[in-house]
Amino acid sequence: MTFKAVLFDFSGTLFRIESAGSWLRSVLDEAGIAVPPDEVRRYAMTLAVAGALPGGSVPERVPPELAEAWATRDESAELHRAAYTGLARQVELPAPGLYDALYDRHMTPAAWRPYPDAAEVLSTLRRAGVGIAVVSNIGWDLRPVFRAHGLDAFVDAYVLSYEHHIQKPDARLFRVACEALGQDPHDVLMVGDDRRADGGAAELGCAVHFVDHLPVEERPTGLRPVISLAGAGPLT
Repeated sequence: MTFKAVLFDFSGTLFRIESAGSWLRSVLDEAGIAVPPDEVRRYAMTLAVAGALPGGSVPERVPPELAEAWATRDESAELHRAAYTGLARQVELPAPGLYDALYDRHMTPAAWRPYPDAAEVLSTLRRAGVGIAVVSNIGWDLRPVFRAHGLDAFVDAYVLSYEHHIQKPDARLFRVACEALGQDPHDVLMVGDDRRADGGAAELGCAVHFVDHLPVEERPTGLRPVISLAGAGPLT
């Protein structure tokens, strides 16, 4: 089947967040706080277990006082920050200002890397005349990340949960994306890594294709099948 448009998830699909260790080291260096390497590793592991890094591992446990914010975290910028800084505060760090600094760090283009085949796939779809939208559960504007990594020119629309106060798998968010591209959902393919969240597009009538949420080095060609699925070229 040939699709007229493709919707892509952001984190774990087109881009991957840096490791918890890199995240923490960057913030410590910026703050001028010296911490022994073994302590950095310990802090990073504990933050990862807490689920404090957006786009990283999910929390092993959400404290009761954060349960509501966590469940609706992608519906507003305020809830997103509150949920993730709240999780980070479950870990005692060397300075109180680090919690907000860590949150701020994850919103920078330097914290993200595109998957190796992202540019190839997006550019191929664009040349074939396929519409492209990014549909993300997120609490901040990811457009600067796409611009910094040279991928913004391939994207026709960004549909971000915090801007619409709707989070996936709610089909209304996918409908906004289809309407932004001027396409019937049955002519649209959704590509994501979360079977629950991204799978919500199927309710609207979109076809859905899943990729594995892996480190960049471990998934060099995971997006390439989308070219063939969208009818934009042979499978490579």
